[in-house]
Amino acid sequence: MERVSRHVDIGIRAAGSLPEESGASARRRGPPGCWASCGRIQWSGGQIPNLVVDIQSMGQRIVVSDVNESIHFLRYKKHDNQLVVFADETVPRYVTSTCILDYDTVAIADKFGSIAIVRLPKDVIEEVQEDPTGVKALWDRGNLNGASQKVEYLANFYVGDMVTTLQKTSLVPGADDALLYTTIGGGVGMLVPFLSRDEFEFFQTIEMHMRVEFPPLCGRDHLAYRSYYAPVKSVVDGDLCEQFSMLCAEKQREIAHAFDRPAAFILRKLEDLRTRHAF
Repeated sequence: MERVSRHVDIGIRAAGSLPEESGASARRRGPPGCWASCGRIQWSGGQIPNLVVDIQSMGQRIVVSDVNESIHFLRYKKHDNQLVVFADETVPRYVTSTCILDYDTVAIADKFGSIAIVRLPKDVIEEVQEDPTGVKALWDRGNLNGASQKVEYLANFYVGDMVTTLQKTSLVPGADDALLYTTIGGGVGMLVPFLSRDEFEFFQTIEMHMRVEFPPLCGRDHLAYRSYYAPVKSVVDGDLCEQFSMLCAEKQREIAHAFDRPAAFILRKLEDLRTRHAF
């Protein structure tokens, strides 16, 4: 009991907890692999490599962020009063903030200015109540010095500044949720989902044309910039697409000709996407 009190004193603040029915709680900023539960400390030695910086939970599933080893998915086994790491990420990401998007999907921000979205594979195994097949032994063995199961990458984007906060929210009543982020320099941005694959390909084509027709003033290659630490994937730069309205009428018509549409159609699509989620 004395040891538990010492843990709470050095912790900066409680970052998350398991569901109430589980009867266990977790605190952050403590030594790796150390969890306080009902007045007892339960060790799961070496599962969290360094320092826990964030804890998110949904149901019996917990997402723990390490200071420089990205995220780890944990499952709370109520009957054994035990936490087990069943999946993690291969990239040693310096996490600053995380946000659970759904039961299998997590958004991650790191101190170098990248935002990534990862998802557990469909065939992920997390139930080992009786362990009749020895699956737990596979977890203990691990893969690449981590869990035996790895997450899949859905998207990656470099925003240009260290992200401090990620929040799933809606700024317009009745609108779909979007991922809002803030940066250490005071910037505020939003990642919004496309409604269809066709819509994504439409704006991706506009982005491709804008890279040629509206290059940055300093001569920086746009694609290389947005892929500064990892290749950009499944994300369209809205700031670049918004500059379509700054092109001369002739350039707008040339780009619109690729879609067999007038320039006003592209401007309307840009406005619809903006008003759908923000303003």
